[in-house]
Amino acid sequence: MDLQGKSLPEITIKAVILGIVLSIVLAGANAYLGLFAGMTVSASIPAAVVSMGVLRLFRKSNILENNIVQTAASAGESLAAGVIFTLPALVIMGFWKDFNFFWVTIIAGFGGLLGVLFTIPLRRALIVESKLQFPEGIATAEVLETGQQGGSGIIYIATAAVASALFKVGAKGIGLWPEIVEGARGVKSSIAYFGSNLSPALLSVGYIVGLNIAILIFLGGALNWYVAIPICASMSDWPTHPAGHELAGQAISATEYAFRLWSTQTRYLGVGGMLLGGLWTIFAMRRSLVSGIASGLRAYKRVNGGDRTIKRTEKDMPMKWILVLIVASVVPLFLVYQFFVKDVTVSLPMAVVMLVAGFIFSAVAGYMAGLVGSSNNPISGVTIATVTVSALLLVILMGRDSVNGPAAAIIIGSVVCCAAAIAGDNMQDLKAGQIVGATPWRQQVMQIVGTISGALVIAPVLMLLYKAYGFRGQPGAGPDALSAVQANLMASVARGVFKGDLPWTYVFIGMGIAAAVIVLDQYLKSIGSTFRTPVLAVTIGIYLPLELAVPIFAGGLIHYATKRFHTRWNTPADQVEASGRNGLLFASGLITGEALMGILLAIPIILLKQFDIDLPFLNINNLIVKLLALVKIELSFTPPVGQIGGTILLLFVAYWLYRIARGNRRNPSNKTA
Repeated sequence: MDLQGKSLPEITIKAVILGIVLSIVLAGANAYLGLFAGMTVSASIPAAVVSMGVLRLFRKSNILENNIVQTAASAGESLAAGVIFTLPALVIMGFWKDFNFFWVTIIAGFGGLLGVLFTIPLRRALIVESKLQFPEGIATAEVLETGQQGGSGIIYIATAAVASALFKVGAKGIGLWPEIVEGARGVKSSIAYFGSNLSPALLSVGYIVGLNIAILIFLGGALNWYVAIPICASMSDWPTHPAGHELAGQAISATEYAFRLWSTQTRYLGVGGMLLGGLWTIFAMRRSLVSGIASGLRAYKRVNGGDRTIKRTEKDMPMKWILVLIVASVVPLFLVYQFFVKDVTVSLPMAVVMLVAGFIFSAVAGYMAGLVGSSNNPISGVTIATVTVSALLLVILMGRDSVNGPAAAIIIGSVVCCAAAIAGDNMQDLKAGQIVGATPWRQQVMQIVGTISGALVIAPVLMLLYKAYGFRGQPGAGPDALSAVQANLMASVARGVFKGDLPWTYVFIGMGIAAAVIVLDQYLKSIGSTFRTPVLAVTIGIYLPLELAVPIFAGGLIHYATKRFHTRWNTPADQVEASGRNGLLFASGLITGEALMGILLAIPIILLKQFDIDLPFLNINNLIVKLLALVKIELSFTPPVGQIGGTILLLFVAYWLYRIARGNRRNPSNKTA
């Protein structure tokens, strides 16, 4: 579709309102998913489909309005990733008692705004002049151009969302099955563990990222839970419950022991791996990054040099406004640093580090989005590098005994993380806009609108999730606590640099593992292999609890199975494209439904806690034992009815996703051997 010469309405009242609403909804959903699973996914395509369905209700609407809506909506989703990867660390460390609306909004809003502004001068270099593919931007444009997909697309999203929401209610609200199936046993002096989360959302994450990334995440988890943890267990005595516990002196359970080893020792393999992986990512793209920035600035200077014949589709936001908004963003962030640190000789270097790191990593994120897409963008890796470097600098400025030092490093990292997350998303949206003939400066304005909308809602969502579930890593965290993987990682690194108590042996071993993975990836690249080993995918798997990696791996297998089906039956290209898009929309609906229900369930969880009532209301396994006891049947074990039932239901959801993604087989005569 070529709209280069046409001027259609873009920023309309209905588009702005719908964009803001979707930005708020998707920001909340992605916040839950990121804290729960340690991963987030791009929402551009689901937002585009919902936009087309809603705007069709109006007499006049067009593709550029739909593009504007998804631009704003995806900004809120991306901002959530930047926030939940970092700011919960301040609560985990005890620096914050809760999520103050004012501080969270300032950090998230102005950090995200910098991400938009930093990438505007790079648009021409990375989108117009380079050969970067921007896979999700191209896919979004394809969805927008095939507008007839909108009606059925909404049905797929809505159906999947209802199904996954009911699944969440059955597990967390009622207790018909557990959220996790797990078990561990002591094997001689070692330990063997297996666990899987019964989550349609995690299954969908694996489907979206594909088999390659899903395998790497699972292999990282297997390396930790099937190699590192058993080795650590064999090197020490089995711990017992402490004095004062009702089981004082008795050995702790194998499951508890496995998680104790993971939380105190082996997860730091992932810390070291992600630190080296983040630095490697920056080093590997150093030439492309420098040349891209230089080319972009030269092109931007030419375009803004007074030429009045510039096409509508080449007009960016004026440079003077970019500079004004950058200054307007840096000043309040400097005041945030000054409020917490109360020393201008520290706050000023913090602001400078934030500004420089924010620009560099925004460019990195934009470039990486062009290579691998927003969902696979290694934002956590570059944020870890930022937190580490910031912590080392602050140790020099504030001393190792500084109470606020670790928190100051996290705040710098949070601004950079928000900027980088928005930058990658911004580039994807601008690529989609280039294809459909949008006006860049209008998209950039809507990126800002979506960022501000997401920033206004993220603090209440974080507070709600924190009060209802809590975060792993904080004192007194319960079994339902959200994993908050990246936030725990940031907290560990920041505290460890100041206190000097990081388990450096595990950190260095993790760096060695990462180095081996990098070497393997470079070898695979040299031989032209389609299977690659991006280091951050492996190290995230090492850091995640195994229960999260298993369903992600299963989702990757579903993605592979659909590809094999189409290859085997020589499915026509248009049918492959349509069924693949339907699978993506269905998977996105599963994620959205479970995430939104997780947020909604937080409300009764908080209210019922006032009466010492916890959700879920019942445990189906214990209920069956009690019912059997009423008829004089005594069991020496608790039957795993809930685990079996929940697993069967998740398998049904997996098959449902496979059937949607596979589509109908129209040409059986084309079957190949």
